[in-house]
Amino acid sequence: MSTTPPPPGQPRPAAVVQAEIRALMQETGGWLWGPTRERYEQLRDEWLAAERGEMATAA
Repeated sequence: MSTTPPPPGQPRPAAVVQAEIRALMQETGGWLWGPTRERYEQLRDEWLAAERGEMATAA
């Protein structure tokens, strides 16, 4: 379920990133190593940024 990152300044919604994380975990059976681990870490960082942005927008 890999998608193309959005243009700079336009983050994806946290729910979309979270769905991609869940799909990655399901595909790997929860085992993360090598490039899969790197992809997970990128998605995690993107999700955290999206969550912070959504929380700031809601406040």
